Amino acid sequence: MRPRYSRGNDVRLLRNGTEYFPALLQALDSARYEIFLETYIYEMDDIGQQVTAALLHAVGRGVQVHLLLDGYGCRHFPENTREQLEQAGVQVLFYRPKISPWTFKRNRLRRLHRKLVTVDAQVAFVGGINIIDDMDVPGNMGPRIDYAVRVQGPLLAEIQLRVERLWRRIAWMHLQVRYASTVDGDSRPSSTGNVRAAFVIRDNVLHRRDIERMYLQAIGRARDEILIANAYFLPGRRFRRALIAAAERGVRVRLLLQGRLEYVFMTATHAIYHQLLDSGIEIYEYRKSFMHSKVAVVDSKWATVGSSNIDPFSLLLAREANVAVMDNGFALTLKHDLEHAIQEGAVQVRPQEWQRGHFIRRGFSWLVFGAVRFILGLIGYGNQH
Repeated sequence: MRPRYSRGNDVRLLRNGTEYFPALLQALDSARYEIFLETYIYEMDDIGQQVTAALLHAVGRGVQVHLLLDGYGCRHFPENTREQLEQAGVQVLFYRPKISPWTFKRNRLRRLHRKLVTVDAQVAFVGGINIIDDMDVPGNMGPRIDYAVRVQGPLLAEIQLRVERLWRRIAWMHLQVRYASTVDGDSRPSSTGNVRAAFVIRDNVLHRRDIERMYLQAIGRARDEILIANAYFLPGRRFRRALIAAAERGVRVRLLLQGRLEYVFMTATHAIYHQLLDSGIEIYEYRKSFMHSKVAVVDSKWATVGSSNIDPFSLLLAREANVAVMDNGFALTLKHDLEHAIQEGAVQVRPQEWQRGHFIRRGFSWLVFGAVRFILGLIGYGNQH
């Protein structure tokens, strides 16, 4: 299924929480009818408190507020905060709240990884930024690099449909009152810009591989360059072959990956370095701080910003949401920002240096890579990676 692009949108790139949260809070404060907020992580730090206050103010003036949190990512969400929100009138639901660390059942591993907000069905925020302070990183090295987009225009109809549909499903599972929209029926998104954009999701029914296909189509069409910045990068064989094929036909392929490891499973990425480097693909590790980006630019014409990592857990298990943009101005803005990150905080992994050194690192990465494949086999995805 190809992404369905709509014309007449205004899509604005938001870099890090510095740009994202002021724009988000302004939208929440201007809400008149309803708010949907989906997130994987919701920390009650300074940012979380500001967002919570904005939601409370909104419901206090009659706005219908829906807050959907992932059961694992928000497992430490304060119970007193939940009670405060619910008593004020905010509807709070958790996606798959039952968590067991001792099971590899596929349904227990599926998570809500989308970071998505809609306000009055007129403005949406889509990206990789959780409700958490950018400076909340190990070693106080912040801020972490991350991106989101602010969307207005006809694409809102598709985004709104998806958030309402998921809310209805989760509400039904929790035996909650049936959802009824409070948005003015005549208030439909109109053309506000000149950007072609598509909303691409990953779910467990009809859209299992839509995000992966979106990437593969863009990579297959590339003629000049591909620039991918992804925090958790462990693509399957099909994805790797597409990147290698692009490099072999003369496309410059650059990968900006996380250089500071947060989780041991991230070292599995190193097991595929040699294959990519030998094919002429350039790899850069961002080491200035932590990188949480899930973005890409192709030929300075096409770009995507969203929540989906390029790893089997995002592409096969998690609910994700990306916006794909066909616009030279937007693509160039994102490209220049990524190139600045490469110049200021990344180190290039050279093929010769990687082969001569890092023996222990490469050996350990293969052990972790094998463990990942074993887990995928247990949950029934082993033959797809």
